[in-house]
Amino acid sequence: QVQLVESGGGLVQPGGSLRLSCAASGFTLRYYAIGWFRQAPGKELEGVSCSLVTPKGEYYANSTEGRFTSSRDNAGDLVFLEVNELQPEDTAIYYCAAVRRTGFRNWADPRTYDYWGQGTQVTVSS
Repeated sequence: QVQLVESGGGLVQPGGSLRLSCAASGFTLRYYAIGWFRQAPGKELEGVSCSLVTPKGEYYANSTEGRFTSSRDNAGDLVFLEVNELQPEDTAIYYCAAVRRTGFRNWADPRTYDYWGQGTQVTVSS
């Protein structure tokens, strides 16, 4: 069974950091582009980052303002999203999503992706 699982969310004070992880069962992530999305209460799903494999590289939403960094482990089986300088407006459920095909037009469009995780809650509050 193909499944994505996010972890690493939690409660953090403003200015704090978290490292979110995305792992897969049933397939390896090394051949997949991985998008990170978030959904805050009452808001639409927002793409925040994408980690590409062909060609290698990352995209980030302007809203992350340089505070988010996506990376992969050496084996390519885990994808991380490091989120720094967190603010209350970053509070959301964070999801990872996977797509194997290349040349897609819009990394921030949820319809680009074939597989989704269940999400991990990030809450920023003092």
